[in-house]
Amino acid sequence: MSEIASAVFDTTSPVPKPKKPWVKKSVLPGFGLSIGLAALYASLIVFIPLAGLVLKSLELSWPELWAVVSNPRAVASYQLTFGASLAAASINLVFGLIVAWVLVRYDFFGKRVIDALVDLPFALPTAVAGIALTALYTTKGWVGQWFWLADIKVAYTWLGVTVALTFIGLPFVVRTVQPVLADLEAEVEEAAASLGASRWQTFSRVLLPALLPSLLTGFALAFARAIGEYGSVVFISGNMPYKTEITPLLIMTKLEQFDYAGAAALGTVMLIFSFVLLLLINLLQHWSHKRTGG
Repeated sequence: MSEIASAVFDTTSPVPKPKKPWVKKSVLPGFGLSIGLAALYASLIVFIPLAGLVLKSLELSWPELWAVVSNPRAVASYQLTFGASLAAASINLVFGLIVAWVLVRYDFFGKRVIDALVDLPFALPTAVAGIALTALYTTKGWVGQWFWLADIKVAYTWLGVTVALTFIGLPFVVRTVQPVLADLEAEVEEAAASLGASRWQTFSRVLLPALLPSLLTGFALAFARAIGEYGSVVFISGNMPYKTEITPLLIMTKLEQFDYAGAAALGTVMLIFSFVLLLLINLLQHWSHKRTGG
């Protein structure tokens, strides 16, 4: 009995510490160090440069700042940049889904080559893409000459800007939707058809709810990429003020004129627009996830 009591009241023996259920082993450093490194990296790469952009634009007085960002030339560039980006992302939303569907659901000769070519806009320098598209879509180009017969001019118009933005944005939709389609087994479609569902009902009620989050993600990525595109557009647009001048080109023009504050002001406007639009798209994605139970 005395041995048991001495063992119970022995304060010299180590007391095991209770395990914390929320602590998990990880190959990365501890939470404090990991979040510190992540915050430092994000600050150096993203937050500090963006803050510097805003602070540079505030060197202008409010009347000067408003005069720069509301100039008719600047407003025309906003309309072209965001309008063409929205049109290109919408086109890629439809045709990116079709391309992903063909690559996942069908086997055919040259499939690997086409699958690899989808990533070409990622690897191709934007200036090279712009030169190639301009050569193809001028009135004497291989493709543009046929449009010209129908009295449609592509190069050096807003339509050419949309074509260039569609070209660089397609991989974002295809590569976002493709793995989701691969996880959807064809038996699900066959089961819906055996239950009497039409092709449209199968797509709208079975496939679309599962694909909607990835489609919105691909749309957001393509749209965001198109807003900031410069190299592939500057050649095919013609760069005519009030007509085919995009906002990134107008920013470059102000930099060449050593108007750094004015360029920063236009960049801040683009930053605000991008944040608002991406916030709306993320809210839409959250709604779709909640709706589909994802």
